[in-house]
Amino acid sequence: MSQPEPVAAPAVTVSDHAILRFLERVYGIDMEHIRSELSSPVAEMAVRMNAPSIRLRSGHRAMIRDGVVTTILSKPKHRGRT
Repeated sequence: MSQPEPVAAPAVTVSDHAILRFLERVYGIDMEHIRSELSSPVAEMAVRMNAPSIRLRSGHRAMIRDGVVTTILSKPKHRGRT
């Protein structure tokens, strides 16, 4: 007699909203502080000048499209002299 096939557990999808709330409520990350840092006067000037990005104090680059900060790029890796 053959054994029944195992039943796979249903996959769980986690929304970006759930991740944001988790970061806020479990780790205490202040999303409004982050929002204000990314919408700085420098970012506002970049939008007025139609610039595609700004460099953040951390060295990361914030990409801007149609007045919206759309993503943050990693800091560039500097190569040593050879």
